[in-house]
Amino acid sequence: MSAPTSPHGNSSGRASVPQSGDRGSNRPSGRAGVSSGDQYGGPQDPYRPGKAYKPRMRPRWGRIALLAGIAVVVIGLIAGISLYSYASNLDDGLKRTDAFSSLTGERPKALVSGAQNILLLGSDSRDPDTNDGKANAWRSDTLILMHVPKDHKNAQLISIPRDTWVTVPKSDSAPCDQGSRAKINASFAFGGLPRAVHTVECLTGVRVDNVVAIDFGGFKDVVNAIGGVDLYVDQTITSIHKPHRVFKKGMMHMNGDQALDWVRQRYQFARGDFAREEHQQQFLKALMTKASSSGVLTSPTKLNNFLKSVTKAVTVDKEFSLTDAAVQFRSIRANDLTFITMPNKGSATVDGQSVVLSDRDKALALFNAVKNDQMSPYVKKS
Repeated sequence: MSAPTSPHGNSSGRASVPQSGDRGSNRPSGRAGVSSGDQYGGPQDPYRPGKAYKPRMRPRWGRIALLAGIAVVVIGLIAGISLYSYASNLDDGLKRTDAFSSLTGERPKALVSGAQNILLLGSDSRDPDTNDGKANAWRSDTLILMHVPKDHKNAQLISIPRDTWVTVPKSDSAPCDQGSRAKINASFAFGGLPRAVHTVECLTGVRVDNVVAIDFGGFKDVVNAIGGVDLYVDQTITSIHKPHRVFKKGMMHMNGDQALDWVRQRYQFARGDFAREEHQQQFLKALMTKASSSGVLTSPTKLNNFLKSVTKAVTVDKEFSLTDAAVQFRSIRANDLTFITMPNKGSATVDGQSVVLSDRDKALALFNAVKNDQMSPYVKKS
């Protein structure tokens, strides 16, 4: 997984990056609201208001449902059918990467023993919009911080909008306020998983314990393993990618190639990327529904193909253990998951870019609840 290593040089990534002479890089980049002596205190303060979104605390099968596919379907099913040795074999086959050793600077402290925070990143390393010269230009379209409390009875998944305007540190060990202003998904292009971890920790003040990177391109095999999915096409369009499939309005049964092509479309829709996100939400919900159906669970062949295709589509840090996770999360099911979008003030245009501005005060309250393992009371009050 190669990526540009500096936000100050020419990047081959897809993310939009302000250059050193741009107006954005001269903006205040410190983390407002952090008391003196506190390097990690909460979300970075955006400097320009925008049109407010109305985040709702409700289950959202958006890209954040990727974790449900990993933690609930894979880990839950493995634990549920008591195939620990089988899980161990899957564990050995996982692709691994070093996500933490270069983070030599001060990091947030883990305040509650037994609680766990897992960073999920969805990347599209084989996006057909990426030309041959940029074949290794990985980008992160999904950032989710999953918090599992110390009792391991439930989990909260916090989706961080990919266009959130932040300071991306200039190196994996640089102070949080030393870097370039950019969308948070640029952190993956700047320095791969370590830089993404560092940026998220700077934004949230939460220590990341494990990382799971998910390759969207690999999900076509996941879809094929369960016999395809049924998706509703809300508008007849022609794909901008070869072989230029026509998607007609109405319910459509799709194989892996068709589904992946459909959820990548955005330019044909008035709402652009927001429409694409909704379609990905619908896709992942359909994938979860099909994967948890009796037709898959009762077929050893389909279940085996499904689990193996999922593990092939992910890359984890060196310390992540699927078998340990199976034991720790064995009681967690879909109803025990709460999906939350990081509080934000909506979209705005900054230096010619459409970005999302965090709501610093509300986000700070959310991430303080994560740090102190108080998410259940937080969710009840929200």
